[in-house]
Amino acid sequence: MSAQGFALFDTPIGTCALVWSGRGITGLQLPEPTPAATRARVKRRWPDAVEAAAVPAGVQRALDRVQALLAGANIDLADIPLDLDAAPEFNRRVYEVARTIPPGRTMTYGEIAKRLGVPHESREVGQALGKNPVAIIVPCHRVLGADGKMGGFSANGGVSTKRRMLEIEGAPEVGAGPLFAAR
Repeated sequence: MSAQGFALFDTPIGTCALVWSGRGITGLQLPEPTPAATRARVKRRWPDAVEAAAVPAGVQRALDRVQALLAGANIDLADIPLDLDAAPEFNRRVYEVARTIPPGRTMTYGEIAKRLGVPHESREVGQALGKNPVAIIVPCHRVLGADGKMGGFSANGGVSTKRRMLEIEGAPEVGAGPLFAAR
């Protein structure tokens, strides 16, 4: 089902956007350098989505919870309804496992592959997470390389955005000292 609406919203990491259909959240756009750039990115990724003047109540609850998580609240977003019918089956399976990672914790690409019963497909897990349309709700930022390194992150800001999100959640794997203390 194609997206029906989207809304921009402010967070501690910048202006994000939430995209939804009648079945659930179909996309979460992490911040671009400006709100206008975030809006333009949404229109490129979900061309049928229309910016909504009013956000449906269920979508507003999801939006409020994402904002709270990015403000440092210990909130699990695993119960937010998603509409991921457009994603390949393997990707949806990867996303299901990633949604089990609690805030402040991490898992490796290899651990997800093992849970899926395909222990030699950690690269494929990484590729699926790189196409994750609902970052934060499917917490791909909580997935690290086998050596504990950040790995990649396809959102604007790349690995530094991933690191900041993990820091907000209090993940111990981020390393010593606050990376963004000056902000």
